[in-house]
Amino acid sequence: MNKFAGLLQNENMKIYRRGSFKVMIAILIGLVLLVGMILRFNTPQPSTTATTHWKQQLQAQINQDKKQLPSLKADKQVYETFKKNIAINQYRIKHNLKPSSSETLWQFVMAVAGNMITIIGVFTVIVVATSIASEFDSGTIKLLLIRPIYRTEILLSKYVSALLFTVLSLIVLFVASWIVGGICFGFDSASEAHLVYSNGVVHQTSWTLAVWQTYLLDCVSLVMTVTAAGLIAAVFRNGGLAIGLSIFMMMAGPIAVQLLSRFDWVKYILFANTDLTQYTNGVPLRSEMTLGFSIAVLAVYYSVFVLVGWVFFTRRDIKA
Repeated sequence: MNKFAGLLQNENMKIYRRGSFKVMIAILIGLVLLVGMILRFNTPQPSTTATTHWKQQLQAQINQDKKQLPSLKADKQVYETFKKNIAINQYRIKHNLKPSSSETLWQFVMAVAGNMITIIGVFTVIVVATSIASEFDSGTIKLLLIRPIYRTEILLSKYVSALLFTVLSLIVLFVASWIVGGICFGFDSASEAHLVYSNGVVHQTSWTLAVWQTYLLDCVSLVMTVTAAGLIAAVFRNGGLAIGLSIFMMMAGPIAVQLLSRFDWVKYILFANTDLTQYTNGVPLRSEMTLGFSIAVLAVYYSVFVLVGWVFFTRRDIKA
């Protein structure tokens, strides 16, 4: 355990002492600030009428949505969205919860989550691919192996360090987006309730909990891509190839799934299952898909990635 802790500390020092780490964090914060400024100066100010007569406007919207509801049953996703909007608006009227008529702090934090986590995924892929492949490129793997350390411990320390980098990046993202959101849209909305529609029932939850739940669900795809990057780096010992293929998978995977969605076997493709929000905020890609099914498929892919990467990293000979 002490040896592994030392390896983990060594890998973290390699990551955080590099200039690239500071550049990545600066890019992340800069993008959050840029998005905040763009939204701040392009969000229209709410009218006085909309603020005063919000209950009447919500009731009118409810009546309009109810009229359209019967004609939308053919499209399950749209139908469920309308049902959700109706239920939430009714809840707001009943509990006197006025909806925001413009961007708020928490809406901004939630809005930037998806795209910024994709950026964090790219950064983590770079970290893990570079960490694994550079040991072979520079020959430093031989210095590690002359010590009484198993290759499995070396590989695990690199993988865990990359995931810890992800956690740190998420914390930076949350803090930066919260501060920027407060500066741009006001801190007065920090205490507003977050409404969740689940199984036909609306209830209030914490925005902080909702944001981190979104982070967690979005990170499923990130972890799978990072694991695949480690596999490619271990097999080919080429950081550039691992980074390129992993980012290509990250970008092209969801597009390919949408193009193949009419086929029954698409449910077995990795990227058809990485978006777990389809079970919480939407409709599954295929009606027969369930949360348990997607978790099982992800577990199979993850096990294969880990096993193959481990075999290539620990069994291949190291050239002199």
